[in-house]
Amino acid sequence: MSYFLQRSQCFIVGLFTLLGVFYGSPRADAADSVVLKYRFLRETVSVPELTTFAETGELSSSLRAYLRMASREPEELRRTLTQEVQVDPILLYRVLNSAPGELLLDRVSQVIHTPTNRANRQSLRAALVSSALPDGNITLIETLQNYPTPEVHVEGERLVEVVRNINRVLGCLPDIRL
Repeated sequence: MSYFLQRSQCFIVGLFTLLGVFYGSPRADAADSVVLKYRFLRETVSVPELTTFAETGELSSSLRAYLRMASREPEELRRTLTQEVQVDPILLYRVLNSAPGELLLDRVSQVIHTPTNRANRQSLRAALVSSALPDGNITLIETLQNYPTPEVHVEGERLVEVVRNINRVLGCLPDIRL
């Protein structure tokens, strides 16, 4: 019996150590910047800058200028960044590793992708699952924060369309009105 207790204690200490390493240390493999593309416009915005905007509504001067040139309303972007989708992280992982899930990842990866357009499916899957793990919710801003490359490219012109389609597929969110 004492052997079992000793092994259980070692397992629990190891588990908490592992969780501390994953959740307590800063992520070295997360995106630092987002390249927003809209028609002929292209702007690089830091992830912290987008996070501040998503959380507070406070626009940086570069993001304000970009949205003005793109003729887009800041609230439209903020709504898109913060729209929550509730998911079961384990079910999400399983779905994204199925054939239909990979098809969905490939379609979304045409809009949110790596700078080189390589390993898009894997990068997006990792970002989505990482976003869902802590609380069972996914937002676009969390997905960008968890994207496993230093830079992530977003095709802004098609972004709202993709969010609408995902919402329809999941059937759990109202359609975003623009």
